[in-house]
Amino acid sequence: MTGDKEILVRSDNKCELCKSTSALSFYNVAPESASGHDSRVYLCAKCQAQLEKKEPLDSGHWKFLPEAMWSEVPAIQVIAWRMLNRLRQESWAAENLDMMYLDEDTLAWAKASGDHDNDSAPEFHKDANGNILSEGDSIVLTRSLDVKGSNVNAKMGTIVKNIRLVKDNTEQIEGKIEGQTIVILTKYVRKQGS
Repeated sequence: MTGDKEILVRSDNKCELCKSTSALSFYNVAPESASGHDSRVYLCAKCQAQLEKKEPLDSGHWKFLPEAMWSEVPAIQVIAWRMLNRLRQESWAAENLDMMYLDEDTLAWAKASGDHDNDSAPEFHKDANGNILSEGDSIVLTRSLDVKGSNVNAKMGTIVKNIRLVKDNTEQIEGKIEGQTIVILTKYVRKQGS
């Protein structure tokens, strides 16, 4: 295993993918490599967020992949292969994916996530205006809502702070109104400040 100091030297204190110098941290390429390759890399926040599908895929950001795919670091090769697969509808990504070579162990590691089989783009919780909602955001109700099972009526314009996203349902969030946790449909909210 490569230590953090060696990774910092290897990366030259830059994102090992896009070469950004801001908001850098260590990232583990899952799952652990069966061949014993080091799975830690040094990446910027944007690369990490897109790898983890926490923000919409920005194909323009990944134009560095044709260079990164030739890295001698197996973890970088795995990331490049996975991202080229996600972007394979783009002609440049499909062409580079056809040229890319991974040894058997590294290819097995890259395929282990199953990401290459999934053509669907990640779905996000979005408000009525299409803004992406995140855990802990504050929202404003865009219409008055009756809360089922109680006599609470949430008025239009009510601010709900510190929302929680309902997993596996991008059309619902949870929030507290008058001390009661309720489920709110995202089509009836606007992200505060948007």
